Amino acid sequence: MSTTVFLAVIGAALLHATWNALVKGGADKRVTMGAVMLGHVPLALAALAFVPLPAVESMPYLAASVALHAGYQLFLLKSYEMGDLTQVYPIARGSAPLIVALVSVTILGVHLKGAELLAIAVIGIGILSLTLVRRSDGLHNPQAAMLALVTGLFIASYSLVDGLGARLAGTSVGFYAWSALGNGVLLVAYLGVAAPRALRDIWATRAGRRVFVIGGSASYVAYTVVTWAFTQAPIALVTALRETSIVFALLIGVVFLKERLDLIKLAATAMTLCGAFLLRMARSS
Repeated sequence: MSTTVFLAVIGAALLHATWNALVKGGADKRVTMGAVMLGHVPLALAALAFVPLPAVESMPYLAASVALHAGYQLFLLKSYEMGDLTQVYPIARGSAPLIVALVSVTILGVHLKGAELLAIAVIGIGILSLTLVRRSDGLHNPQAAMLALVTGLFIASYSLVDGLGARLAGTSVGFYAWSALGNGVLLVAYLGVAAPRALRDIWATRAGRRVFVIGGSASYVAYTVVTWAFTQAPIALVTALRETSIVFALLIGVVFLKERLDLIKLAATAMTLCGAFLLRMARSS
């Protein structure tokens, strides 16, 4: 993994933690989640003016990408309704690199160095240790943890699908732009049936419009960068590095959302940073 790819993915991690904090901090999670995802649409349309159509071979992956991203958003939304950002976010993101690494090595035949596998394990275990975190009221929250783990399965799935699809497409930017548009259509249909008021509030409220612009832009740029990185480095390594966003999520949760800070969170953050350092050193050696 080159220094350029490494720094780009770290920047994407910061943007990703930012939009997740906006969703978690919103009074109505469906409004904020809808605003973020629909905020992709203007940028996706703009991107399509400058990139070619994805290759036909990538179309099955594109359809699967749309479905998996929709499932991820629904489970993430439910997780945030039940748990804190500093619990849900790390569990959802921490399980993904372990799953992606396992599939990459055992099914896709990707060769990873021993040091790279160790780094992925350190990142994943460090993040997953946050299953021990208690809620802001001091109680354990197994329901939120379970939902977050299911969310992690969706993250791992769309990461693999998008990585392989972007390579076949011949245009990582075009591949994700079309995926974002398809996802936007599904989201409008879902909210139109399940929460029409939330759909209206995205445009009718100042908070909804703010999240649409800021959160939508942060989310779209972050994952566009990650999709490009999937074509430049092994998917397992990009996925693991992206999940260092836990560090940014923890800081945002504690400083801005006033969530609890304890030794488990600090230890998990330190372990995650060590894993990122090991990953960088392993790939540059």
